[in-house]
Amino acid sequence: MPFEADTEVPALIVKFGDYPLHHGGVGAIRSLGRLGVPMYAITEDRWTPAAVSRYLTRAFVWPTTGTEDPGRLVEGLIRIGRRIGRPAVLVPTDEEAAVLIAEHRRDLCGRFLFPGVEAGLPRRLASKQGLHELCVEHGIASPEAAFPQSYDDIVAFAEKARFPVVAKNREAFVRRTRPAVGGTTRIATREGLLALARDWGERPGVILQEYLPREDAEDWIVHAYFDADSTPLALFTGVKVRSWPPHAGMTANAYVVDNPELADLAARFVKQLGYTGIIDLDLRFDRRDGQYKLLDFNPRMGAQFRLFESESGVDVVRAMHLDLTGRAVPEGEQRAGHRYVVENIDLPALLAYRRSGYTTPHAPKRPSGTELAWLAGDDPLPFLTMLGRFVRPGAKHLYQLWRTNRRGGLTS
Repeated sequence: MPFEADTEVPALIVKFGDYPLHHGGVGAIRSLGRLGVPMYAITEDRWTPAAVSRYLTRAFVWPTTGTEDPGRLVEGLIRIGRRIGRPAVLVPTDEEAAVLIAEHRRDLCGRFLFPGVEAGLPRRLASKQGLHELCVEHGIASPEAAFPQSYDDIVAFAEKARFPVVAKNREAFVRRTRPAVGGTTRIATREGLLALARDWGERPGVILQEYLPREDAEDWIVHAYFDADSTPLALFTGVKVRSWPPHAGMTANAYVVDNPELADLAARFVKQLGYTGIIDLDLRFDRRDGQYKLLDFNPRMGAQFRLFESESGVDVVRAMHLDLTGRAVPEGEQRAGHRYVVENIDLPALLAYRRSGYTTPHAPKRPSGTELAWLAGDDPLPFLTMLGRFVRPGAKHLYQLWRTNRRGGLTS
C-alpha cells in the first residue's frame, strides 16, 4: 500500500435493523482491518458473519429494528463509544444510521468521527420524494414520479398511468414501521396496483414511479467519498449486470467500467448539494433519450463498495478513514474491468436474467479480476457462517419473493 492508516483510530460499523447477512459490513471490516485499524461492529447476535470475522476486534450485540426512538439509539451509540474508549470513525450501512448520525451530530461529536454533513440533508436524500425534488431543483434527470396522499389519489393515478409502474417506500425509518412494499416493486397492471394499494392505509407511504424498460435501459452505479468541501477524494463508476430481485434489488454482479460523463454528473450534483461523506448512487441510462436518470441516492456506504478500489489501494471506506484522521488520500485510477459477485444471490439472479434474455452491453467480456462478497482466503468464517444461516431461510425467502411477485400481476 502507498499509504498507512492511523491504527490508533478504530472504526465502528453502525447498523439498525435485522439484516444479519450483510456483506457490505463484512467488506468494511476486512477493508480497514487489513490495514491494522481496530474494527468494531453492531450485530444482531454473536453468530452473524460480521461477528466472526478475524478482523473484528469486538462485536457489540444490540438487536434493533430501526423503529426505536432516536434518543434511545443515540444513547446506545454513546454507550458503545464509552466501551471502545476512544473516538472511532462511524461507518453506517443503512439510511437510518446515516440519518441518525447527521441529525444528532452534536450529541455524537467528540465521541466519534464522521463527516460534517448538513443535518437534514441525508434524510432528504434517503427520501424518494425528497430526492425527486432535489433532482428537479438541480436539473438532474430522474424518472417521472407521483406521491399519492390517499387511496383516491392512487385510483386517479391508475386511470392515467402507463403500466408497468414502479412502487417504492417513500421514507427512511417509515419503511421499517409502515412498509408499503417489501422493496422496489414493478407493478404490471392497473388491477395489480389497486389490489396492493388497499393494504397501504389512509396515507400510503409510497412513491409511484415511471418504469424504464429494461430493453431500453442499463443500470449504472457510482460510489464516492467527498471531503468537507464536497470535493471527491475517491470516485468510481460501474455497471450493474445482475441484481436480486431482478432489475430492482440488491447488486448481485457488477463490473468496474470507466464512465467520465457519469462521474462528472455525480460530482457536479454533490457539489451543488454541498454533501460530504460516502455516497452510493443507482442510475439507469435510458437509451430512448440518452439520459442517466437517478433512481437512488444512498448517503452511506453501499453493500457492494468493495467492487471499487483504486490502483493506490483506496476504496470509499478507506478514503473516509484516511480523511477523517487527517491523512492524505492518494490518487489513483479505478481498476477497470474488475468484477464483484455476491455468491448467495447471484445464482438465482443469473437464472432469472437468462430466462429474460437481458444483457448488459457495457459489461466486459472477461473480468480483469473478481472480488467475492463473502469468500476470502484470509477470512473464511464469514462465508461459512453465511452458508449456515442462508440455506434454509434463504431458500424460503426466494420462494416467497417468487410468489409475491406474481400476485396481482407483479414482477420485480
